[in-house]
Amino acid sequence: MSKNQALFERAQRTIPGGVNSPVRAFRSVGGTPRFIERAAGPYFWDAEDKRYIDYIGSWGPMILGHVHPEVLDAVQRVLANGFSFGAPTEAEIEIAEEICKLVPSIEQVRMVSSGTEATMSALRLARGFTNRSRIIKFEGCYHGHADSLLVKAGSGLLTFGNPTSAGVPADIAKHTTVLEYNNVEQLNEAFAAFGSEIASVIVEPVAGNMNLVRATPEFLNALRERCDEHGAVLIFDEVMCGFRVALGGAQEVYGIKPDLTCLGKVIGGGMPAAAFGGRRDIMAHLAPLGGVYQAGTLSGNPIAVAAGLKTLQLIQRPGFYDNLAKQTRKLVDGLTAAAHDAKVPFSADSIGGMFGLYFMDQVPGSFAQIQQGDTKRFNAFFHAMLDAGVYFAPSAFEAGFVSSAHDDAVIDATLEAARGAFASLAA
Repeated sequence: MSKNQALFERAQRTIPGGVNSPVRAFRSVGGTPRFIERAAGPYFWDAEDKRYIDYIGSWGPMILGHVHPEVLDAVQRVLANGFSFGAPTEAEIEIAEEICKLVPSIEQVRMVSSGTEATMSALRLARGFTNRSRIIKFEGCYHGHADSLLVKAGSGLLTFGNPTSAGVPADIAKHTTVLEYNNVEQLNEAFAAFGSEIASVIVEPVAGNMNLVRATPEFLNALRERCDEHGAVLIFDEVMCGFRVALGGAQEVYGIKPDLTCLGKVIGGGMPAAAFGGRRDIMAHLAPLGGVYQAGTLSGNPIAVAAGLKTLQLIQRPGFYDNLAKQTRKLVDGLTAAAHDAKVPFSADSIGGMFGLYFMDQVPGSFAQIQQGDTKRFNAFFHAMLDAGVYFAPSAFEAGFVSSAHDDAVIDATLEAARGAFASLAA
């Protein structure tokens, strides 16, 4: 028995499914999860000391690669001063100032510890601000595991084929209206029917939890217009795409200003940190100023803030995003060419440091289109690449991530492995 298999069997005795986040269980792709022991740059090593080129990057945060020396130094310098205080620190002000500088739609920001906390709190704030209950979300978008958001959600729920979650009361779910992503006609119909009831619309402007799916400019502009017309709060969930697709996030790419923004992943530099923020008049409704309660013992944790602040500083270096996008595009173009040579139906897309791989002829624009992909072929490709030392997301419904540590040699090695993997699919 391999060490990974032994660890997985041991884990299942004390941890549900053997993992602490469902997609890690490999259930949609089959086989044994790899238990990771260490990482550096674009690589990590499993319990059997096998090295993999890492294209999940802790699901997005590791934009600089693993164990970046300047981030490591920033963390080590604060460790000696204490792990957590439950009281304000100057570093919290510094990271808030940095976020507000980089994302102009954010006038004030509140730190939390996870993306789920950020989206859950932003929706509560929107409801408190508007005094309305109904929210609109979009099929395939995943906004964390708060009850009102687990309705036709993405991420692990798509991986397991479940449109929603057990344990979500119908009385809560009834306040969530689910529409098709990129469908302007449905959006207009929903606002015509429920406009005065809608507190908020929440959307991933670049979806990453049903695989990478870009919003169309027409769709996002319609969201902004309908929210303005009906007094609803527009929330961009940029937990995944924030600081990943551009320095100012997807809202910079599209030139659209949301009322509230949820951030995570990159702003923690790999540590548990997230945030939500936006218009000052809306944020003023948060406790202790207003009646919308939100709190967190570890919010603004000094270690997480140190890692996140240093990461935000480093990604502002000249040429950082141009190079990140170039390397990501080199990867997806090379994979597409390899699939074409092997006559395997395949397409790929990228934006900034995010990418999507689809076993279908065209890049999808909705959850319904994503479902038409060949998941069996993806699973075979995933395992062929894993055997060759390349770790893509263990699900056909997840985006991938490139870091600044993925240089030409790393991309070339990946493409060499991919040529063999695609050839095996065609055989």
